[in-house]
Amino acid sequence: MFDTLCDLCVLNGISGDEEKIRSYIISRISGKCEYKVDNLGNIIAFKKGRNTPKNKVLLSAHMDEVGLIVKYINDDGSLKVESVGGVDPRVVFGRQVTVGKNNTIGVVGGVAIHNLSKDERDKAVPFDKLTVDIGANNRSEAEKIVSLGDSVCFKSDYIEFGEGFVMSKAIDDRFGCAVLLELIESELEYDAYFTFVVQEEVGLRGATAASYTVDPDYAIVIEATTAADIPSADGEKSVCKCGSGPVVTFMDRSTIYNKELYNLALDTARENNIPCQTKTMIAGGNDAGAIHISRGGVKTLAVSVPCRYIHSPSCMAKKDDMKNSLTLIKLVTEKLYNR
Repeated sequence: MFDTLCDLCVLNGISGDEEKIRSYIISRISGKCEYKVDNLGNIIAFKKGRNTPKNKVLLSAHMDEVGLIVKYINDDGSLKVESVGGVDPRVVFGRQVTVGKNNTIGVVGGVAIHNLSKDERDKAVPFDKLTVDIGANNRSEAEKIVSLGDSVCFKSDYIEFGEGFVMSKAIDDRFGCAVLLELIESELEYDAYFTFVVQEEVGLRGATAASYTVDPDYAIVIEATTAADIPSADGEKSVCKCGSGPVVTFMDRSTIYNKELYNLALDTARENNIPCQTKTMIAGGNDAGAIHISRGGVKTLAVSVPCRYIHSPSCMAKKDDMKNSLTLIKLVTEKLYNR
């Protein structure tokens, strides 16, 4: 799974520009299941198992990552950008990025700190004050290599380090995509549906269409979620902790999760000695927000890996949490087929 995660994380694919991720996934699933790509760019896959279950179960993950987009080219050749998804401007200043299909190298810059007022130094530089420097001398030079609407992605390596940690951009949600590929490439006891969806980071758009098409009885959203287990965030503000197992959520900003499935996941974890936790703050959201209200309603569960520094160039998660998440997802899915 971790070789797959590495492959996925180093590819670029912000919301609305997921083609490289989609192509990679299709290269892996071709000949192993039935699939189609819908008009939004979602991959909707079906794999025949040894048996046909009573219930239709959907497993879903999103392909897109957060990033930036070019909205203007300045006279000096620098680029003005806007965020795509929930990007904190504090994590982008001074970062290396790649721009457009040719992966033009750039640096996110702004007014030097010694030219800021005291009040300005205490605040994050807003996106309208940031620029991307691609080394062009003027607008004419810049226009030869970039265009308005080009994607701007964090330049980041995939690294395994410390006591079982991985670090990369886009662990949210290439982890979920890696889990789905692991399942599709294995022998399944029951027929299963999988969706690799687009544009989660800008409003759950792909999942809205894909879940309507599949029309499942149950759904499991596989995600990464904020772990703030650092010294500056005590108690409930830690949200969840790396190393404490998969996160099963009871409520976030887009979903109040089905209590039957929430308890089923926790019970399954206890029965199988899988470390498991929930979130201690009501925050964020994921594709469950679209899936659970699709058509006549879908009983939906989210299983997430805790991830420090999410939506940054250096997301950080623990391999054991990922392995335990995969195990829990398999066990819960088996229980849902004939529930």
